[in-house]
This record gives sequence, C-alpha cells and structure tokens, in this order.
Amino acid sequence: MLAMDQGVVEEWLSEFKTLPDSAVSTYAASLRDKGSLVPALYKVIRENYSDLLEPVCHQLFEFYRSGEPQLQRFTLQFLPELLWSLLSASAARDPHTSGCIEALLLGIYNLVGEEMKTSLSKVLSFTVPSLSKPSVYHEPSAIGSMALTEGALANHGLRRVVYSGPHLQRETFTAQNRFEVLTFLLLCYNAALSYMTSTSLQSLCQLSSRVCICGYPRQQMRRYKGISTRLTVTSEFLVQLITGIHYALCNGEVELGSKALDDVLYRAQLELFPEALLVGNAIKSSLHGAALKSNNKEGARSIQVEITPTASRISRNAVTSLSIRGHRWKRHESQEVSVDSEAPLGGVAIPEISVTGVSGERMPNGDSLRPRSDGDTSGSASEVSLDPRGHDAATRGQEVRRQKSVRRMVENEGSGSASTGRSQY
Repeated sequence: MLAMDQGVVEEWLSEFKTLPDSAVSTYAASLRDKGSLVPALYKVIRENYSDLLEPVCHQLFEFYRSGEPQLQRFTLQFLPELLWSLLSASAARDPHTSGCIEALLLGIYNLVGEEMKTSLSKVLSFTVPSLSKPSVYHEPSAIGSMALTEGALANHGLRRVVYSGPHLQRETFTAQNRFEVLTFLLLCYNAALSYMTSTSLQSLCQLSSRVCICGYPRQQMRRYKGISTRLTVTSEFLVQLITGIHYALCNGEVELGSKALDDVLYRAQLELFPEALLVGNAIKSSLHGAALKSNNKEGARSIQVEITPTASRISRNAVTSLSIRGHRWKRHESQEVSVDSEAPLGGVAIPEISVTGVSGERMPNGDSLRPRSDGDTSGSASEVSLDPRGHDAATRGQEVRRQKSVRRMVENEGSGSASTGRSQY
C-alpha cells in the first residue's frame, strides 16, 4: 500500500472521532467529494494483513450504527469486497485475518435484526395479489367468465409470503449460519443498489464469478489464479447475487455482468438450484437482444424490463357451460327438423311443409286437402320437411313451433281416419 493512500485513510479515521453529533449529516454529504478515499479503503480491505484493516472495520461499523442513511450506504458499498475477503479467508482456513471482518458483518446483521424486532413487522414479506380484485395490471372482467368461477375465487384470496426473517442474534459465524447471515446482508445491499458506485457494482460481479467458479473447470477458462477450493453456496445466496448482477448489467457493467450471470447459472446447474436457475434464465431471456446502456455509469440508474402487451390472452371462443348448453339446443333442433333444399325467394327462404295423412289426403302448409292415389297410401303416417336456410334464430324458432302444432293436428286427424278405416274393413 502506498504511503499516500495510507495517509488518506489515517486522516479519515481521525476526523470522524472528533466530529460532534450535530455535524454528522454535513460530514456524510462531504464524503462523496473525497475521490481518493474509496480506492484507498478498497486496498486496505484486500490486504488482509494490513495494520489499518481493524480500525477501518471499526470505523465502518460506527458509520452504520450512527443511523445516518448516507453513512450506512457508504459502509454498504464495501460489502461485496468484505464478503469475498471473509469467504476466501475461511477457505484458506486462516481465521486470524478475517476476525475484524467477521465482527463488522455480524454487527451489521445484528443491528438490522434488532431494528426489525422493534418495528411492527419482524419479518420481510410480500402479498401475492388476487386475480379477483382489480389492479393497475389487470381487470377481472377482462379475464373471462371461465377463469373466475366460484371455486377459483375461493382460492384467489390474498396470501402473504415471508422471504426473510425472523432474524436471531448471532455471536459468531458457523457452517450452519454463515450463508444465512451473508444472504441477509446481500438483501440489505440490494435494497440500496441505486446508491452504489460503479466500483461497488464491479466488485459485486467479481464476487459472483469467484464464488461460483473456484474449484471448478471454468476457473481455468476465466484464468483466475486465486484460491482453488470449492466454496459452498446456497440457492438463496445465488438469487441475491443475480439480483445485483441484473442491476449492474443495466447500468454500465455489461461485460462483467454478463460473465457473472453466466458463472452463476453455471454453478446453479451444477448444484441443481431451481430458484437460481429460474431467476437467472428469466433475466438472461429478458436481456436477449436488448440494447444495454454500456456507457450509462453516471446517468440515471434504472433496470430495463420487457413490458408484456395488455392484449387479452384468453380466447373469446373458450368452451363454457353457456356455449355447451347452446350447442345442445342446436343439436335438438336439428333432430326435430330436416333441411329441405329449396332456393330462397327474395332473399328470405320460405319453408314448405307437406303433411301426408293415412287416408290419402295431402295438406300443403295446412291450407287445403288434395286426394291421393291408392298407390301413395303406403307412406308413413306423417312427413314434415323444413328448409331453414337463411333464417335467423328467431324466425327458425317460430317456424319450429308452428310445424309442431300442425304435426300434432295432422297426427290426431290421421289417427281418427285410421280407426275409421279399420272399423269399415
């Protein structure tokens, strides 16, 4: 470490100790003007055997404990580098070099957990929206009657999902709680992503790649000559890494972010982590072909997303109980009437009804009776033919009812004639 950088760090350590409480806000706002301070602090954290590492960690903890938002964000920007120093030291089985870093990370974790206990909500959760209630994204009436039945509405109630907490106080890192603590710290880091500098985002991408490829064949492809021990990770930890990588991809760190995302997906495939694979592949698909802002490091921070069109995805011709009932009615009507091939007259088809009785009499449209020859008396008791082509539903219904009444009348008359003939015979 250069003497100039060491002098900058020592000056920073001394000026906060003598600072009165009334001047903390002004001091926090002036930290962004010290361009040489942040690179010097990164050098101290990367040098595990530096004499300044312990006082620097103590100072960063005091910043976070002060409760000033700007000082807390100043501490959080070094979180990716602190996490890598801790993981690399634990992989090298050298706890003496990471003691002060462990104390800093556990202190931040316990502070946030204590704040959550004193607040109304002791856990971090979100509510799954109900499809039966309107929102800025959808209208229940636009979904269709098929999706919102009584049974479906009963399952569409509001449901709360807890994704973090409650958090117990931790005194030391163990193999069981290490990634529980680190995942929650990354969650706090992601909550302040819009305030992080480009150096911090680069450190996050490097942390993601190193954690995921160390000890695997891809480490040789990346030409990383650090530790070669495989680091144990969890699916929740990788999901938090992907969240930060997504933000870095959309805000200037395209090359490092793309490599980090590929490395995280590579490790998730090896470990068969479904949550990390789902989130990572979704982000990769959404960014495919998108024009990422490769030079947007100092402008407005944002995340690019693909807006789904609001067109209805449910077919209007979906099979419902109403459509099935209408189809059944049509089938019954087609069984009761037969289609006669008569050309329409004047654009409206005039149905022709011919009824033949057993006595040899024929009644066209039920108006008159005409005698029939003896050879024609072998027909059926009654015949009804109807040509409904060109009719609308109302006209066809009226014709069917009229034909039924005529048919009943002829059947009654035919039955009487038949009984008379039998008695004469």
